[in-house]
Amino acid sequence: MFDTEILPSDLDLLDPDLPEPDSDEDRGLPADLETIPPGLLLAVVLSSVDRNRLSGFDRVELLKARSRLISHLQAELYADIHSVSEAVSDLDRFEHRDGFFITASEIQAALTLTRRAGEMHTDLAFQLRERLPGVWQALHDGLIDLAKARVLSDQTCHLAEELGRRVCDAALEQAPDQTTGQLRARIQRLIISIDPASARDRYEEKLKDRRVISEMTDAGTANLHGLDLPPADAHAAMRRINRIARSLKARGDKRPIDQIRADILLDLLTGRNHDHRQGVDRGVVDVRVDMTTLAGIDDKPGEIPGWGPVIADVARRIVDEQPDSEWRIVTTDDNGHPVGVVTTRRRPTTTQKMIVETRNPTCVYPGCRIDSAQCDLNHEVPWTDARHTTCTELGPLCRHHHNNHHRRGWNLKQPRPGRYQWTSPLGHTYTTGPDPP
Repeated sequence: MFDTEILPSDLDLLDPDLPEPDSDEDRGLPADLETIPPGLLLAVVLSSVDRNRLSGFDRVELLKARSRLISHLQAELYADIHSVSEAVSDLDRFEHRDGFFITASEIQAALTLTRRAGEMHTDLAFQLRERLPGVWQALHDGLIDLAKARVLSDQTCHLAEELGRRVCDAALEQAPDQTTGQLRARIQRLIISIDPASARDRYEEKLKDRRVISEMTDAGTANLHGLDLPPADAHAAMRRINRIARSLKARGDKRPIDQIRADILLDLLTGRNHDHRQGVDRGVVDVRVDMTTLAGIDDKPGEIPGWGPVIADVARRIVDEQPDSEWRIVTTDDNGHPVGVVTTRRRPTTTQKMIVETRNPTCVYPGCRIDSAQCDLNHEVPWTDARHTTCTELGPLCRHHHNNHHRRGWNLKQPRPGRYQWTSPLGHTYTTGPDPP
């Protein structure tokens, strides 16, 4: 059901030139589709569209509009679930603490869900309608999708209600243009910035739960997981595996790169005597941290590119505990803009590589968060055509998205250093750059 009653005034808002749903005329998209709020009117408009008659560009516009409508309906669904909980609360014969489970059981039976799913939906309905009304409203307005709403709820559920709302309100400013991974990192950064002491306590407490578990899969293979590890050490370990894997690949190893990484992990953990010396990594880790934080004056969050924010103590500990490794430290001003790069390595990487990786710490494709140190340096104009290489036309691209640029029809321009404009094969444009300070 829609959230509004069907009124003649609503239908009058429809473009009178739009054909009836059963018309044989060309049923294209209205020019003002992006401005139609999700709800009854948008549903009626979309019901009259024949997607098979649309251009490739307009099919993407249709996709975006229907996604907004779905988000709106999902918000209404969770409002419905919450209304069921209110009806349960009105039943005087049950104790208040049983209300959640009674509601979850109603949802489970009505929607043929598992018990776990019923409880999950009931909890999310409470989070959206009572604890984080701003998030529910953004979902209702089609500004975010359900996956982002879940991230906002899950990442702030441990916070006091007022603090959780502050964090979500700030995160929602950029949420419509971010992936769930980018949104999650921004929320973590906001939490550390707003309440560094609480973030430090939570980190230290969670670190006590670090463990390794193994499990069998249905196919008879096994998974090995390291959980709640120190992020700097986990990042350094993964970079070492990647460095060895790339070295082996360059020496002619025919295995897929993921298989090589998995075999390296087992070789290192089991002590197998394989020769990986040519691919040994020195534990290189990049840290983005304010100079004042590094000096211990304040506790602003640091960041490991490609991984996410870390509390100030971790950023400082990274520098203190690794005197023999190569450390590239990016210092920033009060606004978060890079002001300098230093490295503890005697023979530094090339100046161009350092500048590009400092300017863009991750792959510059929309939504990609691969560490720029693990990326290719892409030429805006292929070197075979330009015959020169400058920092202003270089950008980090992971191998997959590098192929998008050169083989799969995606056009890439750099309006100014560090900002990139992508044009898809169907004609849509997306602008990317480093996260705002």
